[in-house]
Amino acid sequence: MNLYSTNNRSLRVPFREALFQSMPADLGLYMPADIPRLPAYFLAQLAEYSFPEIAFVVARTLLHEAVPEEELRRIVNEAVSFPAPVVPLGPETFVLELFHGPSLAFKDFGARFMGRLMSYFLELEGDQVLDVLVATSGDTGGAVALGFLGVPNVRVTILYPKGKVSAIQELQLTTNGQNIRAVEVAGTFDDCQALVKQAFADAELNERMRLTSANSINIARLIPQAFYYVHAYAQLLRQGRSEVVFSVPSGNFGNLGAGLLAWKMGLPVQQFLAATNANDTVPRFLRTGQYAPKPSVATLSNAMDVGNPSNWARIAELFAADEARLRSLVHGYSFTDADTRTAIQQVYQTHRYVMCPHTAIAWLAWQQWRRENPAQQHVVGVFLATAHPCKFPEVFEGELAAAVLIPEQVRSLHERTLEKVELFNNFEALKNYLLSATAEVGS
Repeated sequence: MNLYSTNNRSLRVPFREALFQSMPADLGLYMPADIPRLPAYFLAQLAEYSFPEIAFVVARTLLHEAVPEEELRRIVNEAVSFPAPVVPLGPETFVLELFHGPSLAFKDFGARFMGRLMSYFLELEGDQVLDVLVATSGDTGGAVALGFLGVPNVRVTILYPKGKVSAIQELQLTTNGQNIRAVEVAGTFDDCQALVKQAFADAELNERMRLTSANSINIARLIPQAFYYVHAYAQLLRQGRSEVVFSVPSGNFGNLGAGLLAWKMGLPVQQFLAATNANDTVPRFLRTGQYAPKPSVATLSNAMDVGNPSNWARIAELFAADEARLRSLVHGYSFTDADTRTAIQQVYQTHRYVMCPHTAIAWLAWQQWRRENPAQQHVVGVFLATAHPCKFPEVFEGELAAAVLIPEQVRSLHERTLEKVELFNNFEALKNYLLSATAEVGS
């Protein structure tokens, strides 16, 4: 598997280099030089495959011979060790639950897959220390922390915006110890992401440290997110449904990018819905044709508070020769916090189902698409539930709050010691911290 930069299509690097480098020196994003089609026999018999089997075929098709098949199967089986069920909420409405992993968020799939890939290659190389630097708007950090916790020769530094993640999300970032370090930045997620990009572009840091990222800017985070789109489609095929719209709650747009990658590989999806909160850069582009990022604003769906989504560059590359096709395949919608609260109440009252605020945004987009397409009422809508509602206790009150089940891994967080470093939104401060920190690598 060879990859190029979205800023330089003539560049070619092998997958292993893209995995560890994370971002090209020109600050583009790595993209597969060729996107292969899934085997025809596989798509024809898709309903017969288990989730790990689907994940293995998708990974093998994309990675080619970058990882030996027996190792790739082991990595996939370890990473995809929890379910992603499609749950009905009506005849044509289904929710894809992606919160059954260790950190209770969809990003567990990507973090666990990437952590095991890196561990495999590091073992081949010896004892060189790898520094993983990641920015989070909420759920990425917890998934990365648990995906890399205790991985030999890996040190993880997670940047998160002060006061803009939920209390449980912060506990997931700051109570791990070992090889995981949490840095609270006085700024927004966009500021954290900008600091990470500056770090990768800094010559001194890259000379003294081996830096990589576990954000969705890393192609290895994106690939495993394609697994659950194919798996969801297989579950629907078992129920005799084949015309599908996916509604994707979108912040940095890695999740939607993974769905579009699966579509590009041959998954027959009819439509994708880019569902956002007030940070509506992409819906405005899809509506007007003008891509105009703006500063992010804080919302109830905090993991989607991204004003300038990095992964949109990848999506644009997938449709580089046909922007009209992109704008017909992907429809964008944005909703307010008031809309979000109303949706959470409505779905609970109707179905006794509790949605997190990000999931509610996706449900709202699906409902709006249905209203706008009355002739398509037979089409199945799958909206993605990206996080467990227990991670957002401040959103729920009264009967709703009582209906939220608290998993054991969340209850135990309150018994741990919180450890974090506080930094101003200043690259020199981050650089000095990275160069002077002496935390031992987990083993």
